[in-house]
Amino acid sequence: MARMRGVVAGIGVVCCLGLGGAGCARSGAVTQGAPAGDPVRVLREAADALVDAGSSKARTSLEMAAGGTRVTIRGEGVYDYRKRLGRLKVLLPRDPAGRVVRRPITELLAPGALFMKNRGAGVPADKWVRVDTGTLSDGNLVTGGATDPFAAAEVLRGTRSATFVGRTEVAGAKVRHYRGTADLRHASRDASEANREALGAAAEGFATARVPFDAYLDDEGRIRKLRHRFSFVNGRRDEPVAVASTTLLYDFGAPADVRLPEGEDIYAGRIAAEGGRE
Repeated sequence: MARMRGVVAGIGVVCCLGLGGAGCARSGAVTQGAPAGDPVRVLREAADALVDAGSSKARTSLEMAAGGTRVTIRGEGVYDYRKRLGRLKVLLPRDPAGRVVRRPITELLAPGALFMKNRGAGVPADKWVRVDTGTLSDGNLVTGGATDPFAAAEVLRGTRSATFVGRTEVAGAKVRHYRGTADLRHASRDASEANREALGAAAEGFATARVPFDAYLDDEGRIRKLRHRFSFVNGRRDEPVAVASTTLLYDFGAPADVRLPEGEDIYAGRIAAEGGRE
């Protein structure tokens, strides 16, 4: 576990959470032939379909494997795709004895910023920590322990190759399964202003800008399930660390009233490092 703690600490300057991505839904059997439309074009437009939908509920899962140890973090909440605002409750993994590490972290996702409550590390329980996502080497695709749902969708704007796998079901919804590879550099150029800088940072910060993915879209082109496989090099290890991020979107149109904290509610002090040191 000492090796894993070192890897997790290297993943981000903010949360040091470790990451996970077990699948959020089970898929059924392939039933029909390929739909009309070029898969690359369909996937590049998937984020626009979410904006048209307005909002949804979301479940996230991040999984990191290194040194024979696997760490998984799960989140659940809502997202407003038009305002680019989201709220997630992120559940940290249990320790080896099965005990809960600490209370869930509440995260607010906003253009260019990540707000966290119950951060720990010396931060008062009633205060928020604000992080500029443009300064993170992964663009906050993994640092917060959950991938921003709209940022995850905009990764698909960089789709370079894709194939239609078949028709199936995700959480009771009929979907089309696509498999392909996206390039973060191309995604950052075509992304919305809210995610352009963050995805550009990820393109430079990961071990490779190429991101393999599996995407499941419903008949309206909305993402129901999206699984990315990221790769980064931790400063303490030479070999890349594999991170799988899975996002499940459902209940489109659900209320997503997300209010960002006021200035006086944001912690301005120093944050202690893991182990209690600053």
